[in-house]
Amino acid sequence: MTLLEVNDLSIRYDTGDAEVHAIDGVTFSIDRGETYGLVGESGCGKTTLAKSIIHLLDHNGFIESGEVWFDGTLPHWEDENGDPRREIVEDDRYPVRDDGMTDLAQLDTEQIRDIRWRNIALIPQSAMNALNPVYKVGDQIVEAVLRHEPHTPEDEAHQRARDLLERVGIEPDRADDYAHEYSGGMKQRAVIAMAMACNPDMLIADEPTTALDVIIQDRILDELDELQKEFNVSILVVSHDISVMAEICDQLAVMYGGKIMESGPKTEVFQQSANPYTLGLKNSFPTVKDEQTDLVSIPGSPPTLLDPDDECRFLDRCPFAVEECRSSHPPMYDVSAGEESRRVTAENPQIHRSACYRVDELETMRTEASKEETWQATTQNR
Repeated sequence: MTLLEVNDLSIRYDTGDAEVHAIDGVTFSIDRGETYGLVGESGCGKTTLAKSIIHLLDHNGFIESGEVWFDGTLPHWEDENGDPRREIVEDDRYPVRDDGMTDLAQLDTEQIRDIRWRNIALIPQSAMNALNPVYKVGDQIVEAVLRHEPHTPEDEAHQRARDLLERVGIEPDRADDYAHEYSGGMKQRAVIAMAMACNPDMLIADEPTTALDVIIQDRILDELDELQKEFNVSILVVSHDISVMAEICDQLAVMYGGKIMESGPKTEVFQQSANPYTLGLKNSFPTVKDEQTDLVSIPGSPPTLLDPDDECRFLDRCPFAVEECRSSHPPMYDVSAGEESRRVTAENPQIHRSACYRVDELETMRTEASKEETWQATTQNR
């Protein structure tokens, strides 16, 4: 069952002198109990996309168009059975569909605050910055509980905070400590505990293993996996590290220049990559399975998004570009279709899709993309 549907979402930042089109027409969906990954270079828009779901963009960031449908209604919109009240569904002023899904993009500030923590919780990129240095860690978890469950006795909320810390491997008594008394790994686990305080339907994990050593990274990933299985919570993971995505995700979207270049089941995206950008990303990461080879980097730099052209966002760095790429950015094609019909526009965001006009020449691209001279030629031709 689908928990989140993002349809044709576009986001811009107003810098005063110009507008940055950070996200352009992105569509994807996440099922209940599923772990979905957004991967790509720094600046590709993945964090902006994730934070926009719960309106945590910077003050100059705006959802320009699109929809963010979520399978969960605000508390005061529900009837005694937890379903959306009929008068809410039938009132055009409320962004609720007949199936009960709510368009988060249309909610105001107070309404979205009811969604945060209760329905969707964030594990931010920097655990140190996320924890208030002058409040005890346990008190910060209690605050989240009492905000969304005001009838919960305070002593019960404190016990829940201790139980949550213990659940993520921190001694319950450490609830009375301050953030500076925690190690880096403990801070990250404490933030995960805080995110689970109200038993949300979905977690947004923004670079959850950044700045941690590989041992702690593995423990954090195991913890997220255990929480996902135990509570059937959906997780949206944001990372530039494809090795992290390979371990934890079910579905994966590869982002570049504010657009999704390839998406689908993790195994298909990694093992049957169907987009030049994905192939280039894989070249830049070492592997322990194959014989030792030199890493091949993608030449050039990501495009500026101040006033993007209609052409393919990856055009200037792509060794497989054709004239068609200069006229418009390619739509998402169905990679899972038969070889003769791959260039069929794919509406279903859960199947293997790729935004590439040469999707019907995959074997050639895969072979050539592994060669360093292929990418060097791109630099020479620019």
